[in-house]
Amino acid sequence: MREVTQVEQGSLPALLEALLLVSTDAVPLRDLAQAAGAAEQDVQEALAWLASSYADANRGIQLREVAGGWRLFTHPAFHDQIEAYVLSWDKRKLSQAALETLAVIAYHQPVSRDGVRAVRGVNSDGVISSLREKGLVREVGKDARQAVLFGTTTRFLETFGLRSVQDLPPLEDFAPDEESRAFIRERLSGRAMEVTLEETMSDLEEEQELIGPANEVDGAQDVEQG
Repeated sequence: MREVTQVEQGSLPALLEALLLVSTDAVPLRDLAQAAGAAEQDVQEALAWLASSYADANRGIQLREVAGGWRLFTHPAFHDQIEAYVLSWDKRKLSQAALETLAVIAYHQPVSRDGVRAVRGVNSDGVISSLREKGLVREVGKDARQAVLFGTTTRFLETFGLRSVQDLPPLEDFAPDEESRAFIRERLSGRAMEVTLEETMSDLEEEQELIGPANEVDGAQDVEQG
């Protein structure tokens, strides 16, 4: 006869461990008790036993009570290795086009699709959608023409190890010579050029609205006088 394992018997610590593994946030004691179908006191004791067993066995994970709930964490002794691994894994998933588009948004935000196109020189709508799905880019508002503006997210900062966008290094620092620095400055002026063009077109439209009717009146007067 096949031996019945402790998990199959309904081990409460094992069940709680499984529930916490699929949880992305700290889970309150009450929610764990409800999910496990057990009394809160029993769940509290099982969680304490789990936390102690992880610590005694010097495991790579820890169970801690934080923010009003319980959550599994990686061991702080391995923080540097885990951070390097996760960051490199996230970056490998981004194509060259995605990295370029993300850089444009990061340095120009808030920026529209046309703003990104002005700098990259190609349509980037599909890449922007991919970056949004990855949680690196989000909509932050609309400009005067109701075009959607994009900016980076908290996940972007976490992924690239930044406290804020103010920590982004100046792109010119990576240029090997003055010619390259001048090229970077020119490329980065794309959004400024776009804004200037939009303002110029807007001014021309307003001016045309004012001048157009006046020309029609003047023309009518010329005919009458002729």
